[in-house]
Amino acid sequence: MQSLIKYLNSFMPLSKAAKEALVGICKELQFKKNSDIQPIGHTCKTIYFLKKGLARIYYFKNDIDITESFSFENHLVVRYESLFTGRPSKKAIQVLEDSDLIAIDANQLFKLYSKFPELESVFARVFEAAHVETINRIESIQFHTAEERYKALLKEAPDVIKRVPLKYIASYLGITPVSLSRIRGQK
Repeated sequence: MQSLIKYLNSFMPLSKAAKEALVGICKELQFKKNSDIQPIGHTCKTIYFLKKGLARIYYFKNDIDITESFSFENHLVVRYESLFTGRPSKKAIQVLEDSDLIAIDANQLFKLYSKFPELESVFARVFEAAHVETINRIESIQFHTAEERYKALLKEAPDVIKRVPLKYIASYLGITPVSLSRIRGQK
């Protein structure tokens, strides 16, 4: 649980009591490579923190598997739109490697907010950061070429090529695997 606490403390330091309360609603889980930890149609009620491994959020459009995002160690992976609306998600969360996660029961977390306002504050900052990441992703698609998006991905996650199948990287970039090969072949 130390990695989760360290992550949250990077947004705002938490008191010992708040940390203990949070740890009390967390579970450590392991998932095998290529497992869906939240399938399409599931209502998100859990916030996951990746201790080890990596995950992607994906959906299908016209029967084509589309990768929306990747999450690496020491980051959260959540279907925010489902978590906050209570509606089933049209997207799934899949781990791409054997992964160790910390699961935070969202309903229990939200109940802790009244007793520990600092938990509400820290998670508000986490959710704000996720919102900014989403806006940056949309703007990247709107204003940057596939090659620029590929270079930015490599800068953000240098080992992504070693850890993620190229078909998922191509999908994330909004291009075909053939186009990705062409971009990768350019020096």
